[in-house]
Amino acid sequence: MRTPMRDTREIIREEMLMRDMIVSVLKEGPKTVPEIAEKIDHPVNEVMFWVMGTRKYGYIEEIPEATDEGYFKYQLVEKDENKKER
Repeated sequence: MRTPMRDTREIIREEMLMRDMIVSVLKEGPKTVPEIAEKIDHPVNEVMFWVMGTRKYGYIEEIPEATDEGYFKYQLVEKDENKKER
């Protein structure tokens, strides 16, 4: 049984809540969007929105090489505490 698709605006509103869950999962190591979705028990299409938002704001980055299945893995961005924002 498939769950109905949620409105995109509803999914995006949850981005800040889901960011912490995604970051927590990626502390275990790099993962693809389907792997992240499985870990946090949410649909892949929703997790894609949250991963892209988390990426946009510099929390995570993709690893340049795709997996054999064609997915990119995402990893946490290492923040240099000594860098000062301008």
